[in-house]
Amino acid sequence: MLQNNPLLAKLKKQLNSKLLRVEGIVKSSEKGFGFLEINAQKSYFIPRSFMKKVMNGDRISAVIQTNKDREIACPEKLIEPSLKRFVGRIQKKNNRLLIMPDNPWLKTAIPCDAGFNVKHCFQEGDWTVAKIRHHPLNGDNAFYAELTEFITKKEDNLAPWWVTLARYNLEREEPNAPIPKEMLNEKLKRKDLTNIPFITIDSAHTEDMDDALYIEDIGDDELKLFIAISDPTSYIETNSILDQIAAERSFTNYLPGFNVSMLPRQLSEDICSLRQGQRRPALVCCVTISKDGTPSQSVEFFAAWIKSKARLVYSSVSDWLESDKSSPWKPESQEIANQICLLHRFYLARSNWRQTHALLFQEQPDFRFVINKQGEILDIITEHRRIANKIIEESMILANICAAQALSKRFGFGIYNVHDGFDKVHANQASEILANHGIIVDPVILSTLDGFRNLRRKLDCQSNQFLANRIRRFQSFSEIRTTPGPHCGLGLEAYATWTSPIRKYGDMINHRLIKSMIKGETALHPKEELTTYMVERRRKNRMAGRDIGEWLYSRFLQKDIGSNRFFKAEVLDVYRHGMRVRLQENGAVAFIPAELIYSIRENLICKHDTGSILVKGQLLYQVTDLIDVTITEIRMDTRTIIARPAFSSKK
Repeated sequence: MLQNNPLLAKLKKQLNSKLLRVEGIVKSSEKGFGFLEINAQKSYFIPRSFMKKVMNGDRISAVIQTNKDREIACPEKLIEPSLKRFVGRIQKKNNRLLIMPDNPWLKTAIPCDAGFNVKHCFQEGDWTVAKIRHHPLNGDNAFYAELTEFITKKEDNLAPWWVTLARYNLEREEPNAPIPKEMLNEKLKRKDLTNIPFITIDSAHTEDMDDALYIEDIGDDELKLFIAISDPTSYIETNSILDQIAAERSFTNYLPGFNVSMLPRQLSEDICSLRQGQRRPALVCCVTISKDGTPSQSVEFFAAWIKSKARLVYSSVSDWLESDKSSPWKPESQEIANQICLLHRFYLARSNWRQTHALLFQEQPDFRFVINKQGEILDIITEHRRIANKIIEESMILANICAAQALSKRFGFGIYNVHDGFDKVHANQASEILANHGIIVDPVILSTLDGFRNLRRKLDCQSNQFLANRIRRFQSFSEIRTTPGPHCGLGLEAYATWTSPIRKYGDMINHRLIKSMIKGETALHPKEELTTYMVERRRKNRMAGRDIGEWLYSRFLQKDIGSNRFFKAEVLDVYRHGMRVRLQENGAVAFIPAELIYSIRENLICKHDTGSILVKGQLLYQVTDLIDVTITEIRMDTRTIIARPAFSSKK
């Protein structure tokens, strides 16, 4: 009788309209309950019974109820699930399959079954890709997942690579596509420079050599530099299958231990690689440099044939230059020796120019994993940027500056790397922090390229890099755009890379634009959505490299758990529950929980906003401090390294 009563329906509607509804993100706790975070200042408690309907990271709407003076969030509607496609490990219970998501915040296995197209017979511990098919807030009784892809078995030592690549939906191998047998007919005249002694300088293991250099002393303290870049677009037609594959991959993915090539290796490491003694097509930038490093305005771009006369290695060239030419390694001829010496002279001039007119890179070492074919870590090698690396770096930066200027002048578009420095909001925040440390900078000026350059130079001159570290978190991220913009990180008005076309699809696009410029033709504006995609692809590649690195570090440092071995570490950041440090010896990042910093927790204050840790009001640690730590625990399920400080070593 009451089922279709209009008065009852009206009353129900009125009651519902008076309920407080909120929208937020679910955050779970280790004790089973959770919170619905509305913003940084406001959250609501979610009891254990209600947490069974949601997952950590779900965006939901909830009804707020009051129980014993406590506001409780009652999940009502799923807006966006935290899990859609994910990776995890198989568990078996009573002949049923479950999947445990590889996520530190998700501790409950989800019932699952293999999808129709998946033929693998899953065993305990197997790695797999899955998709959530049922969710309690969508009217289902419980969570349920479908297994969509088998990744690898439990015992596979290469699991860090295969699982991580599957997580980000990235390729495991080079492209499987037909290799062009002949060059395209581009109606492009090529100068024959095969008799000129171009040289390449790369790592000993590099096969995809995409740049070669030749330099002349033309008198009046001027140098003329020829920068030859490999030309894969002379083989790859626009919109061809291979071009589409390169666009989809966007970059060669450099991972610990190996890389996944953007192009088929036969192209990148053979046909287009600037190998010694091989005639290769190239695009060349010719630029004259004055004594103080200033490039001339008359930069020339042209197509050419070149033949590298020497394949040199960074370490050997650096040894020779840094030892004042007394190292065991010697250039094979005086002609090659003269090239190295002139390039060194070029580097010194250009480095001084950038220090005055732009910005120099911060000196940071690279850490290279030495891994055998079975995926075992043999060693971690620290590689510093030495003089030969810097010679090539300065040459490529100059070439990219020249391309940015030429493309801007000719077309007004291209593929540009842009770094805006500080936006208006973050400029205000940075200005306030600087003022607290006695540096007064107008936030409006700070938002300009000149303002950014001047601040960086001032901070780089300080003996302590604490303030530079604090300010860095307010900087914007670099972007890829189709129109010119400043690159504040380099201190340049515009920057367009074209020097790695066998590794970056954006460089291939700029190659084609440069060719149109050489031929005097018009060109099409690159699509905006392409740059958005490339930024996202670059982000995924970097995250994959970071995740694999964390996995490998966790394996490598197992032997040091509980030992008396001390590692020198730099404090990277401070959080409410501890601090993050980087081991200087090998680059591993570890976490030090608050309880391991000081035993009496109420006397310890960890301040993220100031990057400092205080005990009884006295400063104990701050960001950029160097401290000694030991490894106390490694949590392989989350690939987290836990360290403990040696208090007596505090600097």
